[in-house]
Amino acid sequence: MSKLIIATRGSRLALAQAGWVASRLGELHPDLQIEMNIIKTTGDKILDVPLAQVGGKGLFVKEIEDALLAGQADLAVHSMKDVPSELPDGLELAVVSEREDPRDALVSPVAVEIKNLPTGAKVGTSSLRRQAQLLALRPDLTMVSLRGNVETRLRKMDELGLQAVILAAAGLNRLGLSHVEATPIPASTMLPAVGQGALGLEIRADDLRTRELIAPLNHPDTAAAVAAERAFLTRLEGGCQVPIAGHATVEKGIVKFNGLVADLQGKRVVTGGGLAPPNQAADMGRQVAEEILEDGGREILTEVYGEAPK
Repeated sequence: MSKLIIATRGSRLALAQAGWVASRLGELHPDLQIEMNIIKTTGDKILDVPLAQVGGKGLFVKEIEDALLAGQADLAVHSMKDVPSELPDGLELAVVSEREDPRDALVSPVAVEIKNLPTGAKVGTSSLRRQAQLLALRPDLTMVSLRGNVETRLRKMDELGLQAVILAAAGLNRLGLSHVEATPIPASTMLPAVGQGALGLEIRADDLRTRELIAPLNHPDTAAAVAAERAFLTRLEGGCQVPIAGHATVEKGIVKFNGLVADLQGKRVVTGGGLAPPNQAADMGRQVAEEILEDGGREILTEVYGEAPK
């Protein structure tokens, strides 16, 4: 019996995602023995500081990638929104799974839509992307920084007296939290994070055995959509210190993409979009980034980073 070791973070959501992959692989390869290597990442250890202040890229993946490179795992399962645009030498994203719901969700005991929140309502989020889009819609809202896993953030909503928190719909669905009163926010109202809702399966580039085992889990439409989103992010040299959003869908064989760059207070929001066949999705994502840079995005990024993408 052959063995496959999956590296994953230890949160309930990360384990649910890795468990889904393991279950699918078990169905495909009944003789495959699958083990989990649970790894604590930098992002898991630093919980009292907003992500934007921690800085750096790959806060939730670096230690997992180190384990892959060291041969301590054969496969890593990531939330695609956590994966930096550039991977370490020797590693590659071999599979992008079929996407769960990519939208953000409003969790609130007092409103089902952002526009219905009380004046001055306190809203919890750890994301500058969400913060900027919320303030663009409702400048009166008060943002409260909220870190931790899904369960922790739901608990803190009560502890901190928040009127709402914004979470990824995919996370709520994967955890089976159907009892949580959550309303998905249309992408036309709040653009999701790049890669949100999709899982990325990362392997060593020379590991042909694992590549072959996991290949059936790849979802071509999701892979094309995520390729457009990640190319957009890469061109903008984006990290978690600036509000950048990007979301693509595939309809009738065409990739449709919308992207956004905003300042931290949501006072300036620059948007753009494009269409392309799947094999040109990445080129289209880069082109939309170029257009946004020219339309005012460069000035916003310069203010946040001190310099803009060349």
